[in-house]
Amino acid sequence: MSFSLDLAQSLALAVVVLLIGSVLKKRIGFFKKYFIPTPVIGGLLFAIIMLVGNQTQSFSVELDQSLSGLLLIAFFTATGFSFSVKDLKKTGIIGLKLAVLVIVLVILQNAIIPLISPLAGIDPLLGLTMASMSMSGGPGTAAAFGPTLESMGIANATLVGLSAATFGLVMGSIVGGPVANYLIRKNNLSSKDVSETIELDLSSKLNELNDKSLMNGSFVILISMGLGTLMVMLLNLTGFTWPDYVGGLFVAAILRNIFDYMNISISLKSVNIIGAIALNLFLALTIMDLEVWNLLNLAIPMIIVLAVQTIFMMVFAIFVIYRVMGKNYDAAVMASGMSGVGLGSTPNAVANMEAVIEENGPSPNSMIILPVVVAVFLSALNPIIITVFINIL
Repeated sequence: MSFSLDLAQSLALAVVVLLIGSVLKKRIGFFKKYFIPTPVIGGLLFAIIMLVGNQTQSFSVELDQSLSGLLLIAFFTATGFSFSVKDLKKTGIIGLKLAVLVIVLVILQNAIIPLISPLAGIDPLLGLTMASMSMSGGPGTAAAFGPTLESMGIANATLVGLSAATFGLVMGSIVGGPVANYLIRKNNLSSKDVSETIELDLSSKLNELNDKSLMNGSFVILISMGLGTLMVMLLNLTGFTWPDYVGGLFVAAILRNIFDYMNISISLKSVNIIGAIALNLFLALTIMDLEVWNLLNLAIPMIIVLAVQTIFMMVFAIFVIYRVMGKNYDAAVMASGMSGVGLGSTPNAVANMEAVIEENGPSPNSMIILPVVVAVFLSALNPIIITVFINIL
């Protein structure tokens, strides 16, 4: 029995799946502990039901995915408005160091793939789905670039990327604590030896939320999306192939800094809400459409690549992040946070640092600066770096 849903029905079903995911996240501690996103929970449940239908050949559901591309562009465009040079300057030298480390980490996560792929017996482009695309990028970025790779002939790229991202969300919370504890005990660090606290005042952002701010937020996102299509046309002249959603991100980042310079305020809260709605619907639709049965033959290659990425992240945190950030208590806490980011997401990072601080004492700079810098630079630069590596490979 096969069911074919139109666009309205597909979106309605996606919302139902999101609601189910939300209920499961509240009631199952594992999902809350490891910050598994609601669309991942609900979407995978639906995909597993479809797996049963496929294996028994008893039922299937075909979704209308025609809106997915637009939702993805809207999400990345909304993300671009978070890139404020004015705000980043307030983080000082600590923020600058952290920004450089974020960029280096993302580059290295992708650069080791050509070395790992032959060992795993997979195409390097499929291996990229288990690099910064899913590790630092998380489910949203993995779902975004998966179809791009599939259009280039890389089968199951979205499935592998989302599976790797889910693995990363769990591991990002597991390895952060051990990394910090190792550094603190080995170097006899104390919270009394933290760096001078940097004060960040980001209150100038307009955070009002009403019908006008939501309408204006929608308009500025749509305008940026339209200009973004022209930006992609220009970027493609470089000889590289750029995904459509990168254009909106670029234009939004440029507009945000123009607005800052001209003291024009936009409601970032409204923009972020619109972006979150777009991302949740996009992820739900994408994950619901996964053919999970194709994952069985890729289990061993995935284990090899993800194990290497996990070990690399821990080594990078201990021997690079800790040293560059000052070899003090703050640096150890940030190493823990970056372990969460490099394998999972910003919430993983915050949770890791909170756990370390609760046990060993406060680290104000880590909690203030790391989430701001990481969120901005990963959102803005990770898609660009991924695109470059796709074109290279």
